[in-house]
Amino acid sequence: MREHRASRWSVLALLCFSLLLIAVDATVLHIAVPALTAALEPSAVQLLWIIDVYSLVVAPLLVTFGTLGDRFGRRPFVLAGYVVFGLASLSAAFAGSAGALIVSRAVLGVGGAMIMPATLSIIRQVFTDRRERAIALGVWSAVAAAGAAVGPLIGGVLVEHLWWGAVFLINVPVLAVVLPVAVRILPASPRRTGQRWDALSAALSTLGILAVAFGLKEAGYGHAMGRGVSGVVFLAGAGLLVWFVRRQRRLAFPLLDLELFRQRGFATGVGCVLLSIFALVGLELMLAQYLQLVLGLSPLEAAVRMLPLMLAAIAGGLAAAHVLQRAGLRATVSGGLGLTALSLAPVLTWGAEPHETMLTVCFAGIGFGVEVALLAASDTIMASVPESRAGGAAAIEETAYELGAGLGIAVLGTITTMVYAPALGTVPGVPGRLMGEARESLAAAAHAASRAGGAPGAELMDAARAAFVTALHSTVLVSLALLAVTAVAVALLIPRPAPPPAEEPERVPV
Repeated sequence: MREHRASRWSVLALLCFSLLLIAVDATVLHIAVPALTAALEPSAVQLLWIIDVYSLVVAPLLVTFGTLGDRFGRRPFVLAGYVVFGLASLSAAFAGSAGALIVSRAVLGVGGAMIMPATLSIIRQVFTDRRERAIALGVWSAVAAAGAAVGPLIGGVLVEHLWWGAVFLINVPVLAVVLPVAVRILPASPRRTGQRWDALSAALSTLGILAVAFGLKEAGYGHAMGRGVSGVVFLAGAGLLVWFVRRQRRLAFPLLDLELFRQRGFATGVGCVLLSIFALVGLELMLAQYLQLVLGLSPLEAAVRMLPLMLAAIAGGLAAAHVLQRAGLRATVSGGLGLTALSLAPVLTWGAEPHETMLTVCFAGIGFGVEVALLAASDTIMASVPESRAGGAAAIEETAYELGAGLGIAVLGTITTMVYAPALGTVPGVPGRLMGEARESLAAAAHAASRAGGAPGAELMDAARAAFVTALHSTVLVSLALLAVTAVAVALLIPRPAPPPAEEPERVPV
């Protein structure tokens, strides 16, 4: 019995370490944006693609690889995913152009999608006791949050002391150690070869999500093809997703098990994950740029300022199981989202002045609140399905994480630029070409200001900082609205627990 217990906790450690690598890659570029912009000079649209194409590729492929793992076994896909992830990391580290880096990041997403569905489904496989599984999910959730939060810290250290490509190169030696350990200890999972896999559904979901994201970004910027054509691309992507959903309803063995969404607890939990991550991840990117380009911190200093977010997220993930048992599901999720919104609200008052204490308090509240809410939602999702459908449920949950992250960056990033560009007026002494470059993004404005030099460059940077703060406030308002809507929906839609059976009154002998 002792050996078996050690075995499953060792598997959990390996899965969490794998998840850590994937989660770090989702946010490691947040701090590296200024250095990367100076090196590769991407356009605003290219910069957003560099950052979020990873999540946008991972999201639809999670469902594909989750169902393939259920059919052929999860272990082979995890091992192959390590190889793909390592090779793509090597390619990204030495990318010589924005386009090459976008392609490498997309392949990284393929490798991540091969690994991620196994992290939850194997946990469900090896932890059969619900109390132990809640603890394991708490560790998993804390690691996912820690990876997303520690990504900027790792990026800050590597960018400051090496170069931006080191944020990818570090994955290669780590994976060289992890791969042989995984070969030795990962358990085999049952294969369900009776189910057919539908390649058309996989193509529809992937192309649909990418087309929607492309349309959103180009509609916001209108650089590549104009807003009209971008709107057509967006509608085409939405049409592909509608086709995907309708096809799933007709197939005997659908790629995405839509029947799971008939359970209100499952559907609400997935929606909570999607909207919460949507609201927060895009905002984290803006806050990372705020710390560096508005407050003037170095990459490492900015990463250290974001450290309370990581530590509080770890604490929230570990404490969430106990909070859930004592407070109940509705109070845990709504309370966590409420704390997140309350901690985010002070950002609306920030300008270009330093505010170390409030920044620390806000980051800590955001990290703790969102992790408590997400762990409760995760426990609800996984408890709503039988083991035979765990792979599909895990893929849907992780899809919600990645889709929320990718679309959050796409939508909030587009909103930021749509507000920022008009707010940045003409600066005397700065050529029109540099002004056009400065309106792409705050990082591009910093690059343009250094090229303008002197008083015009300093004035341009001051104007760009003021415009970015205005745009940041707009994204905060959108995020607060999403968090409030999600908290209310959870309070109304999550099923109340069934009351315990009434005890029979004790009979008194006559």
